[in-house]
Amino acid sequence: MRNTSQRREQILQMLVKQGNVQVSDLVPQLGVSAVTIRTDLSALESQGLVTRSYGGATLTRTPPPEQNIRQKDALNAGAKEHIGTAAAALVEPGDNIIIDSGTTTMPLARHIRELKQVTVMTNGLNIAWELADAPGIELMLTGGLLRKQSLSIQGAQAEACLNVYNFDKLFLGVDGFDLQFGITTHHEAEASLNHKMVERAKKVIVLTDSSKFGRVSLHRIVLLDRVHTVITDAGISPEYRDGLQRLGIEVIIAD
Repeated sequence: MRNTSQRREQILQMLVKQGNVQVSDLVPQLGVSAVTIRTDLSALESQGLVTRSYGGATLTRTPPPEQNIRQKDALNAGAKEHIGTAAAALVEPGDNIIIDSGTTTMPLARHIRELKQVTVMTNGLNIAWELADAPGIELMLTGGLLRKQSLSIQGAQAEACLNVYNFDKLFLGVDGFDLQFGITTHHEAEASLNHKMVERAKKVIVLTDSSKFGRVSLHRIVLLDRVHTVITDAGISPEYRDGLQRLGIEVIIAD
């Protein structure tokens, strides 16, 4: 039995290949009811990926393919370094922060190694390794299951451990950033954990290079009304810079 996430990913794959799908064709292929398929198509439509039509749906925009952490590490490395430097300037002694897993947040970890009296919780093995021997950093890891594709820890145990803490700041990496549909990621469990991180932090700071603007991945983390600050590079378009400022979101251009 396919779970919801896998089924919707398969529907998207069909849409990318064919351009459109019909409910009557998907029911026997996926082994679920027409009601379930319509619910799946409505969910994809709410994320801006498809347009519903009579009896089916048409692809609106193609979600970007997921890359593993080694592939991501080589992309936009210069911009990520500048973004990490700018993010580190927002961390103050005495802060309790969350640093999300990923390659955009990794330079942030490198640049706070010398800080004192900072508590960091992370779900990223790469982040934890970078900070493991930093003398002034109190390091906490979420429990849970390791997702090797992203070196991130996730799942119900990871979410549960956040419930007993409150954090000053969350530094969050994303796979997609859209003015209408919010911030998104490829994997359902990562989106769920990121959503929990947002709930536990007083201030949400998104770290993203400008290539992520206008992209929508399969799973929404939150809408932009939960975001306080965006740190990005000079490649951000005037549309996105103005749009974020209209929403009251602080925009920091790292260069």
